[in-house]
Amino acid sequence: MNRRKDSATQAGTPNRSVSLKMLADHVGLSPATVSLIINRSPVAESIPQETKDRVFAAAKHLNYRPNFMARSLRKQRSFIIGVMVPEVSEGYAALVISGIEDLLLREGYFYFVVSHRHKPDLIEEYPQILFERWVEGLIAVDTPHRQKLPIPVVTVSGHHEIEGVTSIVLDQQFAAELALDHLVQLNHSKIAVIKGQDFSSDTEMRWNAIRKAAHKRRLALSPKLVVPLEGDSPSPDLGFVATRRLLASREPFTALFAFNDISAIGAIRALREAGLRVPEDVSVVGFDDIQSAAYQNPGLTTVRQPLRKMGEIAADTVLRRISGGNSLPPTITVEPEFIIRGTTAPARQ
Repeated sequence: MNRRKDSATQAGTPNRSVSLKMLADHVGLSPATVSLIINRSPVAESIPQETKDRVFAAAKHLNYRPNFMARSLRKQRSFIIGVMVPEVSEGYAALVISGIEDLLLREGYFYFVVSHRHKPDLIEEYPQILFERWVEGLIAVDTPHRQKLPIPVVTVSGHHEIEGVTSIVLDQQFAAELALDHLVQLNHSKIAVIKGQDFSSDTEMRWNAIRKAAHKRRLALSPKLVVPLEGDSPSPDLGFVATRRLLASREPFTALFAFNDISAIGAIRALREAGLRVPEDVSVVGFDDIQSAAYQNPGLTTVRQPLRKMGEIAADTVLRRISGGNSLPPTITVEPEFIIRGTTAPARQ
């Protein structure tokens, strides 16, 4: 008891750093046990949660800071993961990153995020730059990746099979069928489609899935009612401009299936400015189910990608690969969900 009190007193001394041994003395445990808990070692799962809570509470009270550099040098590891994204903004990438972050923090890892803004030179250079900064693994989100690196690589929405790379992808075919089935049930047959940009990893796969699903349902997709997003801005403005091009074609449509929620929000603005009501005149379906989709007026009907879950799966996969799990499948497919809100209604007669 006296030893614990002495350690606590010493630890409270201004400008005195708290060692692992001092923390262990304070809580009455061995330094090895405290190290397992602080470093969130898998072995610590057998330690009672009450004990782990007591150690973390004491570490906070004593202002204990692990010697990260010593840990890295001792184990010859950085405990850092590199993450590549097109940009950090509301929408797809932000939700995936939140899932990556949740899992890595639980496992005691740090991460670096770089955004390449679809610039080919940065897409090419960033993996090597991150590797040179001693990251142990790389997660490429909506980013083409064709390099071979001496570290584990996981892609989210990567559709190129590369030896040693695991891809986390959405079932695009099922997603397209969910959206078109909903619109067909509402008697929509004249459906406009906003495609993604050429540089987006999902554009070709999603468009092919939509065409296949439409063919199965004997829906004719007029070329005049198919427009791509143009530009690399992450704002709703791209959807706004694309929808104005659709309206300028004078080809009638009663429903619009947008590439993502951000472009769907811009599309709704363009429709309203043209004097059309959503959903009475035109139904709109988005894709992703970003956080603000439910708070649009009306709430946006959309195909939900489990983006946070996809980020967690990507982070878990890269850590398993780091730990020697080489028997993982090259592709892990997740299922979408269709969320019906207020932007879809029966087709006007």
